[in-house]
Amino acid sequence: MKEIVLDTETTGLSVKDGHRIVEIGCVELENLIPTKNKFHCYLNPERKVSEKALAVHGYNDEFLSKQKKFNEIGEEFLEFIKGKKLIIHNAEFDLAHINNELNLFGEKKIENEIVDTLLLARDKFPGAPVSLDALCKRFRIDNSKRTQHTALIDCDLLSKVYINLIGQKEPTLNFQNINLEKNDVIVKNVEYYKKIIKPTLEEIKSHKKYLNQHLKKNYFN
Repeated sequence: MKEIVLDTETTGLSVKDGHRIVEIGCVELENLIPTKNKFHCYLNPERKVSEKALAVHGYNDEFLSKQKKFNEIGEEFLEFIKGKKLIIHNAEFDLAHINNELNLFGEKKIENEIVDTLLLARDKFPGAPVSLDALCKRFRIDNSKRTQHTALIDCDLLSKVYINLIGQKEPTLNFQNINLEKNDVIVKNVEYYKKIIKPTLEEIKSHKKYLNQHLKKNYFN
């Protein structure tokens, strides 16, 4: 089963105030294991970034003015997420901005199945902090690279949080990304033990013969 962990950064909080997306990040999971497939882009929002948003992600107007507009990447984005479940933290926020961009682009709203990890966390830990940073702390996920909010870093962290939220063990190896040679073997759940070597019938006979000879010799000496 393929799923997409998705995150956006924006010029501000509300679509109603005319705020737009400045970054989209998507990481594909297959059976909860990250694949090599990612979608990432910075976007020209065609408006100024609010001071609060700038403090969060650090993308200034000059940098963003040189990026592509949503209508230049819209089809590629839709193709990437087509038919896949979307994993989003605080999905209401991201979907509002994505659907707004799609509307401006002349496309209909997203109809993908959505899993909101914020709602999952609230249900699992009622009354506890459920921000992405708080959940990383709870599940002992290293978020030291998250000095500012960036879409791909947040997607990577969210994929680990998601696996913990649904009660699965996080995969530590991605066997899909390993190029196996013809004679390579992957061994799972190996228990290490000492190898037991059983003697052959010939060896047993030889050993008895040796003991008999030496016992008689020592007895008579």
